[in-house]
Amino acid sequence: MSVHLHWFLPTGGDGRTLVDRHAYTDGGIRRDRITPVSGVRAPDIEYLAQIAKAAEQLGFEAVLTPTGTWCEDAWLTTAALTQVTERLKFLVAFRPGVISPVLAAQMAATYQRISRGRLLLNVVTGGDSTEQKRFGDHLDHDRRYARTDEFLQVVRGVWGGAPFDFHGEHYQVEGGLTALPPDPLPEIFFGGSSAAAGPVAARNVDVYLTWGEPPEQVKQKVDWIRGLAEREGRTVRFGIRLHTISRDSSKEAWATAGRLLDDLDPETVAAAQQALGKSESVGQQRMLALHGGSRDKLEISPNLWAGVGLVRGGAGTALVGSHAEVADRIEEYHALGIEHFVLSGYPHLEEAYWFGEGVRPELAARGLLAAVPSSLEGVPAVNGRPASAPGGAPLLVAGGR
Repeated sequence: MSVHLHWFLPTGGDGRTLVDRHAYTDGGIRRDRITPVSGVRAPDIEYLAQIAKAAEQLGFEAVLTPTGTWCEDAWLTTAALTQVTERLKFLVAFRPGVISPVLAAQMAATYQRISRGRLLLNVVTGGDSTEQKRFGDHLDHDRRYARTDEFLQVVRGVWGGAPFDFHGEHYQVEGGLTALPPDPLPEIFFGGSSAAAGPVAARNVDVYLTWGEPPEQVKQKVDWIRGLAEREGRTVRFGIRLHTISRDSSKEAWATAGRLLDDLDPETVAAAQQALGKSESVGQQRMLALHGGSRDKLEISPNLWAGVGLVRGGAGTALVGSHAEVADRIEEYHALGIEHFVLSGYPHLEEAYWFGEGVRPELAARGLLAAVPSSLEGVPAVNGRPASAPGGAPLLVAGGR
């Protein structure tokens, strides 16, 4: 079982701080309680193309593209980026409740032909009722997962190449068909920590994704989903969503984490925690429980830092350390059954190089990856910065600005 490395496309904007480009108050409509952020990079197609090209050059297999009010549409954005990349796959996040499953199946088939088979799907059921209602979805938490279950059954059914009928609580389909099924079928990624989510994963998905909890908690999740899948006569693979801060030395990495933390004033943290605490997502509540809103003791497990989750929803932890230490933690998760590592960092362009040129060779040397891309062989670091970082772009400086 080898490790699959993926990166992230910040379609809601990027920058040199942890403060989200999004707002946290009043459903993200009012922004006056959030400290103004300098150094923000707009998610224009030119910048996203830089990240995608860097990820491809550095040997990442795919990039995750998020979904939500504050993000550019993942389908359209990544379809454009397939035209400026050659091998990179795109893990497209989308909400099943706001699109017909037959149409989604057809879109996936078209995407596979346009991209020459480079689509992966990340199904996001949604844990925030306010966000869901913006898209016209008024189901409660558990019913959303029940609908996702039916949605995925329909998608797989109409990919079968013959007319497909389905009669459920949420969908009724007669003669559903994708005239030209996708080839290959896109792998389906899915996450959810609630009791309602587990059976959906066990019955329908290829890869179950967890956020970056400490190894013992991740093991419990892996055992839980694996047991449910076995009862369904299926095998599910596993992935994890993490940020990374990897440097030539542990001291440098933790100094970078410290500068990110120094950027967060108490008002910004309090506003974020107030909003995130309202989430219905069990996974989000587990993320919040890792730090309890406090800046103290944020290293919750060796090299696992919960500082990101003070202000960011969703994935709230980062692997922090030297390249070898970060590789150690990836190897530890891999030993628990994790194959897919969906990673990110602030800013996403520079951090892709730090990880790709620093950690990836470590993993390859341990036999967990294929060889380092030939474009990176023999490329030394210069002046404490990855040599191939475009234009010598600055990393975090004092104050993170």
